[in-house]
Amino acid sequence: MDEGQRARGLAPAGDESELSPEAALGLIASERRRALRSLQPDTAVILGVWGVAWLVGFGVTWLASSGWLGRALPPWIAGATIVTLSAAATLVTFGQVLARGRGVHGPSRGTSSLYGWSWLLAMVCLCLLDLALEHQGLPAHLAPLLWTGSTLLVVGLLYLAGGMIWADPLLYGLGAWVLVTGAGSVSLGVPANFAVLSLAGGGGFPVAAVAARVRSWQSAPARP
Repeated sequence: MDEGQRARGLAPAGDESELSPEAALGLIASERRRALRSLQPDTAVILGVWGVAWLVGFGVTWLASSGWLGRALPPWIAGATIVTLSAAATLVTFGQVLARGRGVHGPSRGTSSLYGWSWLLAMVCLCLLDLALEHQGLPAHLAPLLWTGSTLLVVGLLYLAGGMIWADPLLYGLGAWVLVTGAGSVSLGVPANFAVLSLAGGGGFPVAAVAARVRSWQSAPARP
């Protein structure tokens, strides 16, 4: 191949051993996106399982506390449903993070690790705070509002922080939605707060999951 052809990135027919600079850069960018996708947790899956946990867990609680399921359903069953579904969603979340994060080093791994520990620290301190308020004489009828409202406040703020750290508008928007949902649920009181948490909170996560899936499809590298 002569120098003129080489400069223009042209190769003779049948010669696939050389690429133009533009094609080489495009290939590098495509492989970089493919590698990043293989290392990042599947946001759509994580948001989807949390959507199910909120929709079903708080939905059962609302139906039980409002009398729709009758008085035969003990209150502890609704609580056990929320705890079980939340635990399952947590396992899926950590499974995604651990499976995709292996072999990743550097500042990104450090930031993700600190962010993950922030969730654990915030939730543990939140439980201690709410338990302390109950011990100090918080009226029993306010306990459901305290636990759900404070939890959504912490979750919303952590999503906002994640959106700022990774410049992710979807995550930031979800955090704002969780904050609004939490404030709205407390203002309506019990048992309407559980309906808001189920329909608005649990409904917001699937919408975010669909948006995350569409975004991943749009950013997916083209197959060679």
